[in-house]
Amino acid sequence: MKKLSAACAFLALFSIMHTPVSAEERTVKGFWQSYDDSDKPNAWFYFTEKDGVYEGRLVKGFPKPGEEGKVKTCDKCEGPLKGLPVVGLPIVTGMKRDGLAYEEGKVLDPRDGTVYDARMDLSPDGKKLELRGYVGISVLGQTKTWTRLPDNAMPLDALPHSPVAGKKPTP
Repeated sequence: MKKLSAACAFLALFSIMHTPVSAEERTVKGFWQSYDDSDKPNAWFYFTEKDGVYEGRLVKGFPKPGEEGKVKTCDKCEGPLKGLPVVGLPIVTGMKRDGLAYEEGKVLDPRDGTVYDARMDLSPDGKKLELRGYVGISVLGQTKTWTRLPDNAMPLDALPHSPVAGKKPTP
């Protein structure tokens, strides 16, 4: 009986020491890496939150061979984004959090200027993010899986300025 009590006490202590962060505490805030259709990294994003709304800005791109040194602009975007450099642009906007789900957002495809409805789902361990862009209803869309980068992937003072707001994203 003494051994059983000691084992229970050890398990209780071990579970307290190794209790994972709850899903309510995990957010998309931080750095994420996206991938192209051949699963090669193609961009880094930095997500912030303001007043319960999450936004992801493009902070680094990985140009294809022959595109190095060219500044890509959102030439096909409409309104205030038209012609702005894509690095620094808010690509994912308006996301409202519900546990590990983020809904009611939009995602911009700067290649053609199209803005899609969007939702995101954060994995329970906080290391994967599924971003789904769609037209009208979620079944008419596409999902991309991104991976979390370390918090120090890029110094915060090196984040590109937002060409929209004229300032750097705040952590």
